[in-house]
Order: sequence, then C-alpha cells, then structure tokens
Amino acid sequence: MARKKHKRKSKLGLAPGTLLFTGQQKMEKAAFSVLIYSEHAVQEIIPKNLEEVIQLIESTKETLWLNIDGIHDEHIIETICSKLLVHKLSMEDILSVGQRPKIDEFDNYIHLVLKMMLLNDDEIDDEQISFLLHKNILISFQEKTGDVFDGVRKRIIEGKGFIRKRGSDYLLYALVDSVVDHYFLILETLGEKIETLETELLLNPDESVLAKLHHLRRETLDLRRSVYPLREVISRFEKIDETILNPDVRVFIRDLYDHTIQVIETIEVLRESASGLLDLYMNSISNKMNEIMKVLTIMASIFIPLTFIAGVYGMNFSHMPELEYKYGYFVVWGVMILVFLIMIIYFKQKKWL
Repeated sequence: MARKKHKRKSKLGLAPGTLLFTGQQKMEKAAFSVLIYSEHAVQEIIPKNLEEVIQLIESTKETLWLNIDGIHDEHIIETICSKLLVHKLSMEDILSVGQRPKIDEFDNYIHLVLKMMLLNDDEIDDEQISFLLHKNILISFQEKTGDVFDGVRKRIIEGKGFIRKRGSDYLLYALVDSVVDHYFLILETLGEKIETLETELLLNPDESVLAKLHHLRRETLDLRRSVYPLREVISRFEKIDETILNPDVRVFIRDLYDHTIQVIETIEVLRESASGLLDLYMNSISNKMNEIMKVLTIMASIFIPLTFIAGVYGMNFSHMPELEYKYGYFVVWGVMILVFLIMIIYFKQKKWL
C-alpha cells in the first residue's frame, strides 16, 4: 500500500463538529456526477456548479446517486449536507480522512465510511470513501477521481439486473459490495507477490529481497488495519432500522458479510505467509552462511597439513638431513600433493564436497 508522506492539518484544540479537511488536496476543484433512475428510465447528469446539485437534490423524487470527487472544499460539503439535515459530526467525519471503517445511524440517514483500494502500477493506493443514504438519495464522497464503481454504473445505465427496480438502499449495498469485491483483486496481487518473493528468497536471499519483503509485510498490515473493522460495519448495516433499509436488501447484506469474512480470513493467511517469508529469509541467509563456512573450513583443513610440512622445512636449523638431499624439494612437493589428493577423496566420501 503506497504511503503518502505529507503533513495533515491538525484539528488539535478545535471544537467537535468543526469542518476542516485534514487530507491532501488531490484535485484542483470538486467534480460532480449524478445518476437519476427508476425502473424504466435513467438520466446521467454532470452538474456544472453547486447550485445545480442542490436543485437536483430538492426536485428529484426518483433514486438519485450523487458522486463527489474532491472533498477538500468544506463549503461544498457543508452546503450539500445541510440540505439533507446531516449532523455536523457526520460532516466532520467526511472531511477527516484516515477514519477507520464505521457506520452511524441517525433518524433520517445512514453515514458509512470505508477504505477503497485501487492498484496503481502494482502498488496499492487507498483512499477514504464516505456514503450518505437519505431516503431516495445516496451521496458518495471521494478524495479524487477514479473508483471501482464502473460496473455498478454500467448496470444502472444499461438496465441490467434488478438494480433499477430497487431503491437507494440497494444501491448503497451494490457500491459497498464493489469495494469489497475489489479487495479480492488486491489479495490476489499480494498472493502473487508472496509467491514471487518466496522463489527469490530460495534462489538469491539478498538485501534487495529483504526490502521487498518488508514492503510486502507493511502492505499486508495496512490492508488488515483497513479491512478488519469492516466486519462490524457490515454486521451493523444489516441491522439498520426498516424505515431506512428495505428488509429485502438484508439477504444481500448477509452475503456481503460472508464476503467480508472471507477477505479477512485471506488477509490473515497472507499475513502469516509474509511473516513466514521472513523466517525463510533468515534460514536462507543462515544456510548460505553455512555453505560459505563449509567451503572455508574445507580449504583450511586442506592447507593445515600442507602448512605444517612447509613450516617444518622452512626452519633454519643447520643439521636437517633432508635439506642436503638432492631430490628433497621434489619429494616434499610430491608428499604435499599426495596429502592434498587423499584429503579431497576423504571429503568426497564423507559427502562434504
């Protein structure tokens, strides 16, 4: 998961409900997109300004999905939310990026926050996404353009399935389900990375592989931290009051809960696998060091008797009989070579070479 190094705005000392965007501005200005649909018709609208958005919210009786890309403008968030009588604390949570997944139920709306994850050049890019469900209106707040909802948009526009036969509560389920389904793609990518690293660790366990391993473990831990609370969120989502959530949608949410549990279990498996790779790295390094020490020990063992022979005949005593022998030099070389060969044969018989 790509970590962005930037200093967030501090809310230290501010009163609860203070509207302050705490993230990094990722767009020049906010962008709006609206889908208004019923069972028999659909409209796709790109509002040019905030006033058009407010007019659509006030006048539309059909299901309306408003998507806002760019939440750095506190005025836009406050204006839209105020029209729906959204609590100040909910507005504050929308603007405060870095929230853990959560769901809050109020008298007239639901506020749901979770992490959306995308693959960007084989790196995991995450961002906070918030949903407000108010009667026939669903609003999604994103930090920047780009999401995992293209499949949902296509189903709405083309009228596939029965998404247009149901209300905004089912639309909220469908969007959350798209986020959760995309986690499986992230997990598949992490699994492939683990398999590749495992092969590299066995073949060449160097420091570059260790750096990749630490990065992979960090990605896995960040993913776990972002997804683990989602189990509680989906469980509470299913128990939302019937005045807001249609009972027919609950069966779909139970299926979504099963998917969430599967994601969490897969993350745990990958986390353990990543931890196991660190043990594999240490074992590989230890084995590699043992092989090096084995070679050095064998070389030292071979040269110990040869050094002894050379040392004996390197002494400067005057009365050494072999020093006057005509073929002494060649005899010593022959003995040293013979000792060398005998030791090599012995080591091979012991399967040390």
